Amino acid sequence: MNSKKIYTIEEATRKLEAYCAYQDRCHKEVISKLQSMQMIPLAIDTIVTYLIQNNFLNEERYAKSFARGKFNIKRWGRRRIVQELKQRDISKFNIETALKEIPEDEYLLTLHELAEKKLQLISDHNILKKKKKLADYLLYRGWETHLVYEKINELI
Repeated sequence: MNSKKIYTIEEATRKLEAYCAYQDRCHKEVISKLQSMQMIPLAIDTIVTYLIQNNFLNEERYAKSFARGKFNIKRWGRRRIVQELKQRDISKFNIETALKEIPEDEYLLTLHELAEKKLQLISDHNILKKKKKLADYLLYRGWETHLVYEKINELI
């Protein structure tokens, strides 16, 4: 016998209100959560509509807080943030709005600090290997190619 709890629309709505109030969520996460609760498509649409109308679910707000958080905490570059938001089916408009949350001067300062810090940890004496390791590190974190190579040429 399947012991999975069966939710009414009201119960599922209350549960999702708490889920969205705890932390900003994107539509994809909410739909996935409802599907895992075995909700039918009509119920999912009803609940998602309710959450949007009552401001529990707001993709623009989600994208902005995601971009700020990943930049400030994980120190990701714009490319990585855009890639992650696209995987969450965030619209191009909301992605562009979210990127405006990152001040340009702070962005370049963070790239500089990150590059300097990583450069001190690279023990390789071969300059080309040093440059490659630093480039790989910064590119993986989503920093733009032209900025990465400008920074490497400035530091090494």
